[in-house]
Amino acid sequence: MRYDAEKWTTLRIRFIGGFFVLLFVLTVSRAFYLQVVKRDYLLKLADRQHQKIVPLTPARGTIYDANGAALAVSVEMDSCYAEPKSIEDLNDAAAKLAPVLGMAKETALRKLQGNKNFVWLQRRLTPDVVKRIKALELEGVGFVKETKRFYPNSEIAAHVIGFTGLDPEGLEGVERRYDSTILGGTGYLVTERDALGRDVAFKGQVVQNGAQGHNVVLTLDKNIQYIAEKELEKAVVGSGARAGTAIVMEPQTGKVLAMANYPTFNLNVPASAPPAVWRNRAVADSFEPGSTFKVFLIASALEEKVIRPTDGFNCEGGSYSIGGRTIHDTHKYGRLSIAEILKYSSNIGAAKIGSRLGASRLYAYLKNFGVGERSGVDLPGEVAGSLRNAASWYGIDLATISFGQGVTASSVQLATAFSAIANGGVLMKPYLVEKITDNEGNVVTSFGPQPRHRVISPETAKSVARMMEGVAVEGGTGTNAAVEGYRVAGKTGTAQKVDPVTRGYSLTKRTASFIGFVPADRPRLTILVVVDEPKTSPYGGVVAAPAFSAIALQSLCYLKVPPDSIVRSKPKTVEAKAVRTVSEEAGPASEGAIVEEGEGVVMPNFRGMSMRQVLKSMEERGLNVRLLGSGKAVEQSPLPGHRIGPSDQVWVKFVPSA
Repeated sequence: MRYDAEKWTTLRIRFIGGFFVLLFVLTVSRAFYLQVVKRDYLLKLADRQHQKIVPLTPARGTIYDANGAALAVSVEMDSCYAEPKSIEDLNDAAAKLAPVLGMAKETALRKLQGNKNFVWLQRRLTPDVVKRIKALELEGVGFVKETKRFYPNSEIAAHVIGFTGLDPEGLEGVERRYDSTILGGTGYLVTERDALGRDVAFKGQVVQNGAQGHNVVLTLDKNIQYIAEKELEKAVVGSGARAGTAIVMEPQTGKVLAMANYPTFNLNVPASAPPAVWRNRAVADSFEPGSTFKVFLIASALEEKVIRPTDGFNCEGGSYSIGGRTIHDTHKYGRLSIAEILKYSSNIGAAKIGSRLGASRLYAYLKNFGVGERSGVDLPGEVAGSLRNAASWYGIDLATISFGQGVTASSVQLATAFSAIANGGVLMKPYLVEKITDNEGNVVTSFGPQPRHRVISPETAKSVARMMEGVAVEGGTGTNAAVEGYRVAGKTGTAQKVDPVTRGYSLTKRTASFIGFVPADRPRLTILVVVDEPKTSPYGGVVAAPAFSAIALQSLCYLKVPPDSIVRSKPKTVEAKAVRTVSEEAGPASEGAIVEEGEGVVMPNFRGMSMRQVLKSMEERGLNVRLLGSGKAVEQSPLPGHRIGPSDQVWVKFVPSA
């Protein structure tokens, strides 16, 4: 009995001892978990209980052009805050602050009378306003540094760069597409709170600086971008058009060197322009390209060997019935070669080539050229355009699609597709961002040329390029696109726009375009100019081609691309009495005209001459004259007998003969 009692006592002692050991282990484990494992979390939780965190605007990285010029930067500015509990006379403080901050006294007073001990009075102030507030020497009013997005070039490349909101979140363009890359870490202003969670006054507040985001380096060249924007504006304003787009691209790489839209806007005050103007038409709008599509048609037919460069087609005197509809050409043509169909832009010739190629093959080649699908350019809002499956084409559809109607594409798609011909038949992916760097200039990510696939053979591409050269020479539809000293391979485009009310083609609204590459035999640039709803003339060769020529010449000179041939220099200055102003066939300068004395070439009298005669006279004198229209010359600038200065705009206007 006594043995059992001792045994039971020992058992109880061991049990109680084990219980305390277990309790000790649990206590130690819990203490380790709280003090070691959860230490950081609990410290943050404690901080939140006695600290209030005010987020500050994060700093965004810089956007550079290809040459390192800053296009978008973040600048430090002072933001003004108040600690109402530290202000003795709120009414007096509001009265002094209101006129400086540009707000009513009542508004300022409402800000100061809230329950919070920290309020923003106004953020990102100009230095002048900051100086005036500091001069008031108000107790409880302070400043903290925040960043604001600033665009040094205002309007240049506005649609490509885009802009930010107050957050600052990227809202358009590269700012939006690469927002997470450019946006830095948020900074914080930390204030103290009491045991009841109320804000207390703070002096010498703690500011935790945010980390700046990564920088973005574009393929865009600011100088070429400026050239494109300047010449596009001239084309749109000069033709009374609604809008316009211009793209300059490297055909071998897919690099976009310039992407211009008009009208444009100031990136520093985007609200000054309607939201519709913010849209990047080059990627967000699609249109019926018109006759520029004939290049793809002929390239496809040559590749499939359904035609040969030496073939010819009867263009039916300018009128041809097919599928119950009649197709017209702007002039009455008989038999034209393949090159002449392109040169004179014959719709009838294109329709007959399309018929020989067939719907399924034309559709397949257009898809390979990138029509009907996004190009993949690294900008938001790109549209795919429209290209119906060949199975749903009706009899007339094959003919109209052959000359670019009944199908839509964006400007960047067209520029990319034409670049494939300039690139020996290989389609490249267009891109705008070349690399992403950190604050120390180290490359984080880089981007390079991305070939998509081969569309046509190098031989076919070369053959089509030679044919395209005929467009910009005498007799072609794009003579105004000629570039002095360089061979041009290009194509004009004129397409009717669909009327949204009648859902048929408008009788008055057109899209005029010119696209090509220079130099033709060793392409450096693909250039597209699109003019939407021009008023002066509906033809791409009249309103878009001159802008192409100007962009091409200035860009090639800037890039130091040597000319194809020696450019004829201007004739030396001679005495006025020894100068004949026109060739023998042109007659005198004008009746009773007096030839101006001084330096420079004398302007001949071109009135009544044919385009061939004008070109011959230009060649004899080494003149670079812009030709407008076709037919007989009726108007010119400068007037006959005037000296032509180095900066003078020289042009001759033609109208069809009666």
